[in-house]
Amino acid sequence: MAKTAVQFSCTECGYSTGRWLGRCPSCENYGTLTEEVIERIPASAPRVQRPLLRLVEVEANESDRIPTGVPELDRVLGGGLVPASLVLVGGEPGIGKSTLLLAALRAIAEKRRGLLVSGEESAAQVRLRAERLGGAGKIEILAETELDTVCEVLERERPEVCVIDSVQALYSSGLGSVPGSVAQVREAASRLMRLAKENGIAVFLVGHVTKDGTVAGPRVLEHLVDCVLQFEGDRYREHRILRATKNRFGSTNELGVFEMTSAGLVGIPDASALFGRTEPGEVGAAVACTLEGSRPILLEIQALVARSELAMPRRVGTGVDPKRLAMIVAVLSRHARVALGQADVFVNVAGGVRIEEPGADLAIALAIASAARGVPVRPGLAAFAEIGLTGRLRAATQTARRAGECAKLGLECALVCQGSVKSGAGLELIEVVRLGKALALGLESQRDGADPAL
Repeated sequence: MAKTAVQFSCTECGYSTGRWLGRCPSCENYGTLTEEVIERIPASAPRVQRPLLRLVEVEANESDRIPTGVPELDRVLGGGLVPASLVLVGGEPGIGKSTLLLAALRAIAEKRRGLLVSGEESAAQVRLRAERLGGAGKIEILAETELDTVCEVLERERPEVCVIDSVQALYSSGLGSVPGSVAQVREAASRLMRLAKENGIAVFLVGHVTKDGTVAGPRVLEHLVDCVLQFEGDRYREHRILRATKNRFGSTNELGVFEMTSAGLVGIPDASALFGRTEPGEVGAAVACTLEGSRPILLEIQALVARSELAMPRRVGTGVDPKRLAMIVAVLSRHARVALGQADVFVNVAGGVRIEEPGADLAIALAIASAARGVPVRPGLAAFAEIGLTGRLRAATQTARRAGECAKLGLECALVCQGSVKSGAGLELIEVVRLGKALALGLESQRDGADPAL
């Protein structure tokens, strides 16, 4: 007979303890430990021993990947969906998770068997949304939230691809906790993982996110799955960014760009033409060429420098690491003679894209210096180099590929670190060593009326 036990689990990090605590020892949040009833199942009969295999004897073929019919999604996954894999897709409500996976499942169902398990919408509601997005195709649907029923259907039908929307909606009647709790999410993820591996089913899990943007539920959920995809962007704007924060079968540096239209999400293969457009003669705008995996993208960096009325001036970055922004401002003040000690500095990456690589440092510094001195950046110029604390520039990775992207978009020249590239593919390369020299070459001559205090 199964025995039950009571434990307390943190709703933020998944930490478990046998007694209630006001503060979680793991994530140090208050009031997050909730009571859960855990069913302990007695040990079953001994299992049949399986023979060991040598790794070289295991058959693995990269061509077995399943194309999703969405090129941007295939790019982020590493070339397609791997059979018997578990993919977790997270994002804010209304960002487009269900829309993207519905379009992918419709394309997959044309040649393979695809199943949609809807735990948040009825079958009629999903049909209406599918018709609005271009048709339901050959998708099979199961509107169910009971975990045992879902697993039974998957074992019996064995579709090649299954979408679970969402994992927080599933619940097991054997657990005493409510759906969406730590125990329920952990149980659903572990059982679906075993089911996917044993039956060769590729499973997409749609996950909710917390207020800080991380996937809701225990961290073990992200450790169980093979791939974690994050949907980013403002749901009130039309552009969406898809990233892989974990991928056992590909790179985590790839980026997918989508545009939300009335017919659903449409992939944007040439993101540089969308995000890298600047207005000639505009003060406080510079073009950066960042590298997301194997994909170079041109991005417009916007900066605003204004006199501060506060004792401690603000350094605000949207799409830029705040710590790195503070470092760039300090280097500009110390090594480039750009007085920013009494000024508020605001930096924004156009289009809602987030920059994580240091190769965009020089473009950020150019935009800030342009806004501070009141002069525009040299027209047709891009910049990609890392800035050190001494004011010396360091070469960005794969400079030749970035230069080729700039030349393809019609730019005339680029500021790079000296010795980083030998050929610019038709692009004039301006090689510099120090940040001060880069600003002198990258900005137009001082205009009349610029504020000397900034």
